[in-house]
Amino acid sequence: MKKLLLVLFLMININLMASNHYVTAEEKIYTSVLQALYGNKNLKIWCDDKMKSDIFSHIAHVSLTKNPQNADILFIFHSFDIVSKKPKFVGSYALLKHYRSEAIGGFYWQKGRPNLLFLRANLSKAHLMLSKALQKYIEDSF
Repeated sequence: MKKLLLVLFLMININLMASNHYVTAEEKIYTSVLQALYGNKNLKIWCDDKMKSDIFSHIAHVSLTKNPQNADILFIFHSFDIVSKKPKFVGSYALLKHYRSEAIGGFYWQKGRPNLLFLRANLSKAHLMLSKALQKYIEDSF
């Protein structure tokens, strides 16, 4: 019985460590994206996902807002009905297709691989320039 409890305890700890590593990697990606777009400017972010909001709350120079109209950029992971002229960054392929004329870019997992891309025309419409480090992820069309 003690061995079973020990194995169960170890499995839970390994899963927690793995999920923390995933969040840390995702946090680094979003930090890089925000710095590439805005530098070290203080930003207000609106996000429609509680878990992702927790990630953004740990990023320097970022504060969360509950009102999309008060945000500098919107991070959309679930909503297909957001009407705003604010720059949008999406979290799925389906959302990228839906917001193709509005989204400045997206980060999502597809077939077990991370996909990061930015849409040149929408970056231009939003008057945003991407740093050289991430320019290789700019697409002319989607």
